[in-house]
Amino acid sequence: MDVILKPAGLADAQTLHRMQVEAFLPLLLKYQDHDISPACESQARLTEKLRQPDAVFYLIEREGRTVGAMRVVEQAESGCCRISPIFILPAFQGQGIAQAAMRQAERLHRPSHGWRLDTILEERGNCHLYEKLGYARMGPARAIQPGMHLISYGKMR
Repeated sequence: MDVILKPAGLADAQTLHRMQVEAFLPLLLKYQDHDISPACESQARLTEKLRQPDAVFYLIEREGRTVGAMRVVEQAESGCCRISPIFILPAFQGQGIAQAAMRQAERLHRPSHGWRLDTILEERGNCHLYEKLGYARMGPARAIQPGMHLISYGKMR
């Protein structure tokens, strides 16, 4: 599969914001998690994240089309990289794009103590994806609200 990670810049903020809202809107509608949903994040906050020196946003491209994005944060204090967020537009989900993008990110970034990410425990497809890529659950799930729990995953190099 021809998936390319292209570093995003400030000029991509509006596109990233639009895609992030579109990708996370189904989860927002399902869980009503207005306080933490990436679908509710402002474009100004996303722009702040683009400016962070320890993080890089990537546009995920397939066949010349931007189909999603991911952000990799290099955490110097822990020696880990954190993926937060990763998303694929709904029309392109279920095609192995996120898996290919994560594998590419793992080749581009070589943290000494591995990778970390969080996901919604009830989203079995997300959990399956991360486990298929070698990530393991870390610690107990954290209740956000009834019917919604966050779980942390980690992967050593």
